[in-house]
Amino acid sequence: MWQNYHLPSTRSEALALLAEHGEDARVIAGGTDLILELERGVRHAPTLVDITRIPGLDSIALEDGMIRLGPLVTHSQAVASRLLVQRAFPLALSCWQVGSPQIRNQATVAGNLVNASPAGDAITPLWALGASVTLASRQRGERVLPFEEFFLGVRRTALQPDEMLVSVQFPPLQANERGTFLKLGLRQAQAIAVVNVAVVLAFDGGRVSRARIALGSVAPTIIRAPEAEESLVGQPLTEETVARAGELAAAAARPIDDIRVSAAYRRAMVRVLTVRALRQLAEGSERSGWPVHPITLRGKEVADCGLRIADCGLAGPDSTVCFIVNGRQVAVKGAGQKTLLRMLREDLGLTGTKEGCAEGECGACTVWLNGMAVQSCLVPAPRVHGGRVTTIEGLASEGRLHPVQEAFIEEGAVQCGYCTPGLIMSAAALLAELPQPERAEIQQALAGNLCRCTGYFKVIRAIERAAMI
Repeated sequence: MWQNYHLPSTRSEALALLAEHGEDARVIAGGTDLILELERGVRHAPTLVDITRIPGLDSIALEDGMIRLGPLVTHSQAVASRLLVQRAFPLALSCWQVGSPQIRNQATVAGNLVNASPAGDAITPLWALGASVTLASRQRGERVLPFEEFFLGVRRTALQPDEMLVSVQFPPLQANERGTFLKLGLRQAQAIAVVNVAVVLAFDGGRVSRARIALGSVAPTIIRAPEAEESLVGQPLTEETVARAGELAAAAARPIDDIRVSAAYRRAMVRVLTVRALRQLAEGSERSGWPVHPITLRGKEVADCGLRIADCGLAGPDSTVCFIVNGRQVAVKGAGQKTLLRMLREDLGLTGTKEGCAEGECGACTVWLNGMAVQSCLVPAPRVHGGRVTTIEGLASEGRLHPVQEAFIEEGAVQCGYCTPGLIMSAAALLAELPQPERAEIQQALAGNLCRCTGYFKVIRAIERAAMI
């Protein structure tokens, strides 16, 4: 794991730390990939620079004709952004399909770019939208790179050890432009893309005047399909035109065989998804599946607990993490190199939060961090310094169980009980966000919680019952 953990309060402070530690330092924002890489020993980063306390880095704004995203913008924020839904719909749509609600609350769009996976869901629509990144260094100042120069290969970018990604920018969709994003995974939620496709078209009357098609998970980086794009320009979106573009997009793909699917299948699915995307845009139906109320489990804004970073040292392994858990202020020494899950269980004895997978897949470790549902196995313990955490033990109020807990008992939804704390924490967050959810919205909320007893029917019925209390 890491040795030193820093929580700078300014951008210049963060850049100074990166300049000082160089190759040994790593910026952490969401951490959903980085924590796993450190746990598995596939990445060396003795020093983590946590930028979550730097004000203003989570902004989504339209400035000087460009949409700009700060490096702390999460996928949940992107989904909830009216600006992105209206003027960058392919990006909002891709963020909606990333992981689970808990993961979307933690993972950042910028982190998806820096991770540079060929299957990165947010990269593909941003590439189709013509995005660039701004990188900052203490010594060299800022530089702006288009995606073609930023992405160098599988999990390789032009980001230097002393640099930090400080913004992502791209032109918004104009009145004559529309776009969409399609993803094929091997399951309905928390799926890594087998193939993903983003298409952005400009129209002049009934004909395409400009086309951008980006393909993910079919080459070392996200790629464009220039021949397919050229075939669309000046043409109406007829079945023949669409079919031809699908074939040319498939020809542009350079997929490989891997443990998930074959290269031939990927190439075939590029054609299928490209055709589907173009048909949607021809019919104007690309937004038909967008939920009326995308479930985020973000809760209400919760103020920090008033503790200053300086009150507790976080630099070394013996550091003390000070925060409020279930309404009680605690100071935990020696947890600076742990995850929040381990600190809750090992140092505070709050064993209601379970470890099911330790990689953000099962949701058994779900807690609320500052009112927002997160996977505690992917949260560094120092991240919660000065914050508020609620676990299953703190859900009851004034000696009375939460309505969701009561409903789980009445409906027999507890079953073996292992996944139950996570399910209840997600369900309670849902009802705080949407007091009377539809069944489809309940299913969205539970997308990050796996039940090994396969008893979702009773769980859903219990949540419906709690909503009526």
